[in-house]
Amino acid sequence: MASTNPLSSVSTDQFLQLLVAQLQNQDPLNPLKSTDFINQLATLNNVQGIQTLNASFSEMLKLQQLTQGAGLIGKTVTYTPTAGGAATTGTVSAVDVQNGTFVLQIGSNQVGLGQIQSVNG
Repeated sequence: MASTNPLSSVSTDQFLQLLVAQLQNQDPLNPLKSTDFINQLATLNNVQGIQTLNASFSEMLKLQQLTQGAGLIGKTVTYTPTAGGAATTGTVSAVDVQNGTFVLQIGSNQVGLGQIQSVNG
């Protein structure tokens, strides 16, 4: 989902440059209120906090997927083949990361965690 907030791509340095330009070009008869600057800074801090939180959740999801995959090593699983067809059973021998996605090595097949239908001891 794309962000519609224009501040989501503004760095702190860019924000400070915009703030200085805003101060230099303001109407001297109608200056900006200090609360306007505080609101702008608070918005920037909120956006930065959300970006940090999203990065943390992304790392946590990767760790969870790695843990799930590692827990399946040596287990017999039933999975849906990538090319389709009938469910296949095999033993997980390894977990690998390909293009940021965790895949299980089952025989000569590489299977995504989402393809697993059942796990047998």
